[in-house]
Amino acid sequence: MSDATAAPGPNVTLREITKDTLYAILGLAVAPEQNIFVANNAFSIAQAHFEPKAWFRAIYADETPVGFIMLFDDAEKPEYFLWRLMLDARQQGKGYGRQAIARLVEYVRTRPNARELLVSYHPGDGSPRDFYLKLGFQETGQVEDDEVVLRLPLT
Repeated sequence: MSDATAAPGPNVTLREITKDTLYAILGLAVAPEQNIFVANNAFSIAQAHFEPKAWFRAIYADETPVGFIMLFDDAEKPEYFLWRLMLDARQQGKGYGRQAIARLVEYVRTRPNARELLVSYHPGDGSPRDFYLKLGFQETGQVEDDEVVLRLPLT
């Protein structure tokens, strides 16, 4: 089957987390060996509620919650920071992370002064480094809090 005739996959969207969807998002988790790379969703949501510049959403594939994404949304700076990306272990490898980043980039491009999207990762076996590089992020040479910083130019 060629790409032109392949059935489209699920529609990936970023949605606000509500009291009705909270428990489903809290029930998502990465594989145990990935816990060193990303905080759990309960911690992330709590952290977001105490940071006025946090913009966070659940990642859905059609009507199924599959992950969580959080942005440090500071309109006063020319860069925005992908603070958290988490995909449930059962949903990884399906392209949802790539599509979630695409939706995030669409959002960031609507923000004032948006020139780049930054992300950092903790180096190690199983880190998301290669995932981000495949999406066009570039090495910056910066290390902050023992995490390597990458950038995605938006202009």
